Amino acid sequence: MFLISIAALKRNTALLREVKEAAGCHLVLALKGFSCWKAFPHIREDLDGCCASGSWEAQLAKDYFNKHIITYSPAYDEDDIRQLCEFTHHLDFNSLSQWFRFRETIMAHPRFVSGELLCGLRINPECSTGSTPIYDPCVAGSRLGITAEQLDGADLTGLSGLHFHTLCEQNSDDLEKTLAAVDEKFGHLLRSDQFTYLNMGGGHWITKPFYDRERLIRLVRETKERYQIDIWLEPGEAIAIHTGVLRATVMDVFESAGHKLAILSISATAHMPDVMEMPYRPDVYLVDSVSSDDAKPAVIIDGENYHLAGDLSNHPESHTYRLGGPTCLAGDVVGDFSFPRPLVVGDVLVFDDMAHYTMVKTTTFNGVKHPAIALQHEDGRIEVIREFAYADFRDRLS
Repeated sequence: MFLISIAALKRNTALLREVKEAAGCHLVLALKGFSCWKAFPHIREDLDGCCASGSWEAQLAKDYFNKHIITYSPAYDEDDIRQLCEFTHHLDFNSLSQWFRFRETIMAHPRFVSGELLCGLRINPECSTGSTPIYDPCVAGSRLGITAEQLDGADLTGLSGLHFHTLCEQNSDDLEKTLAAVDEKFGHLLRSDQFTYLNMGGGHWITKPFYDRERLIRLVRETKERYQIDIWLEPGEAIAIHTGVLRATVMDVFESAGHKLAILSISATAHMPDVMEMPYRPDVYLVDSVSSDDAKPAVIIDGENYHLAGDLSNHPESHTYRLGGPTCLAGDVVGDFSFPRPLVVGDVLVFDDMAHYTMVKTTTFNGVKHPAIALQHEDGRIEVIREFAYADFRDRLS
């Protein structure tokens, strides 16, 4: 089961609200990271709206968040544009060819004429600051964003915003480096009367304890003052980080070639793919009903006793298992984790930080049973909001 804590969500968004108000900017939820719409009523007041990666996410924002909508996609088709012109507020384009293709249609739309719909371009400042290549949109030949060279001499009639998204799980020092590159290559556009907003994208780890929020506030204020424009931030992870867990059951335990293995009811490839894509190593907790003095380390979460798995290799009584899923993919493995006691069939393991970029990516690969989704309310009550059955697997490709 995916279990999302409403209290944790609200703690994050309350902090984000403080930051955006201090900085004088707008902050929206990136639906690509967290789109559990049943949780929207609990966080809507703290945020200014949503950013969408296409028409379906934008429609979700319209139906269930009902505030400002920013839409950006690497490409749109005619149906996308027709639908989005009716309700999105920012419509950002990835290339000049896409903008030129749809510009006449958009500029003739009543919402554009009235100023309710604004259009922008995603830019590529060619300033790499991350450490994971798959998440770096600034590499040579990137398909995401327009370089300064590509904009040189272009007719930008009808555009009023620029948008960059170059960060991934990063601190505000990397944002400062990126803003310097943006100013060098695109500052002349932002200083013109034509451009009225700058979207700084996501990847800002604002709600992490170590994040330098004061620097972010300063950078936003300085950027607003420098260009006299509105600033938008669209974090996804910062909103949902450390707000949800994935509970799994041990289905089998055995040994192979000197390794102890545990097969779980959940799958890395089907239910938490960032473990394989990022790669990302989650914290794993073993649930015990009775604590033990020699079972360390241990923490209490939501009234249950959890033992944190980790590097207990030097512990004389540690037990290391390779945790894997029930699919046929040989690499469906979460990793090797050590526990203070042997695992047995029926044990419950809890994977931390599974609310963002997890539920949005899950699949029914191999016909593996999909975990239910539940909200834990502030009073401790658990509300199951979605359960999956065979029909969900069957009907997906019918």
